[in-house]
Amino acid sequence: MSVASSVLVPYASYLRVYEPLAAFPEPERSHWARYARRPRTPGAQEELRRSLADLLPTPPVPVPVHESGEAFVAHLDGVVVICPWRTRLRGWLALEELVAEGYPGPVLDAMLPPVVRAQVAADHERWLARNPDARPWIRTAVWQVPVRWFALFGDEDRQYEPGVRKGGAEDEAGSGDGARAGGAGAGRAPVLRYRTTMAQARRRLARTLRALRESIDDGPMTEGLVEVGRWLEEFHPRALVELDFGGLVHVVPEEWLAEERSAAQLAEGIAALRAGDGEAAGEAYGRLAERWRAIRDLRFAN
Repeated sequence: MSVASSVLVPYASYLRVYEPLAAFPEPERSHWARYARRPRTPGAQEELRRSLADLLPTPPVPVPVHESGEAFVAHLDGVVVICPWRTRLRGWLALEELVAEGYPGPVLDAMLPPVVRAQVAADHERWLARNPDARPWIRTAVWQVPVRWFALFGDEDRQYEPGVRKGGAEDEAGSGDGARAGGAGAGRAPVLRYRTTMAQARRRLARTLRALRESIDDGPMTEGLVEVGRWLEEFHPRALVELDFGGLVHVVPEEWLAEERSAAQLAEGIAALRAGDGEAAGEAYGRLAERWRAIRDLRFAN
């Protein structure tokens, strides 16, 4: 179901992997090759709008009945790379997370009736039996960018485009190259993202893990990095890795975005750890954690 709307859907950030066409088996490879030649491909806001539209009926449709044939498209050194949406798979995984977070029963039942959740879980179980190695190309975080994601990137990977306003309207921040939307006279929302090669992302993650393990006991940061590393290992070595601030650009001032240097701050802390300066490392990480705690706290603002 396609929904046309000027309403911006905020609050989510994304970690994406774009793979070259050679990573996909036929006939999927041919499908994506044709898809990449389209004059325009949809952006993240369009994907979110379609998903939210499915939650409006009674009962809601938390997971699409059919898998999406859409993707984000980018280029790496002149080569087309593809990030499939896999909306159905991500819907199942998101629902599992929602249940695991321990929402009060009455709240969860009001959002998604038990009979709906039971049917979705049964569908997922049957699908997994046929697709045991399936994994998403996209990870999503709400009201934050998890600090561990910045370990994959350097400050040189940062790409920032200020927003452009025309007539008081803004268009959405698309994700794929050339993914812009908006009506006549619309402006453009700011874009903030980091992009690097898979090889660089894996090297940076390995160096960060080594520094942490040599200096401090394993904890949530280390465990999170290990889990992200296992995910990255599932993809083609010539893939592109992207951290997209997505809808967060709509809830923070542009001055905040222009000054955002979280990858550099994390790298500063890790460098201090390697140099044996635990105090400087703690200070750098504390500043970074506080910066993102202020963003997460916005979810409770009215």
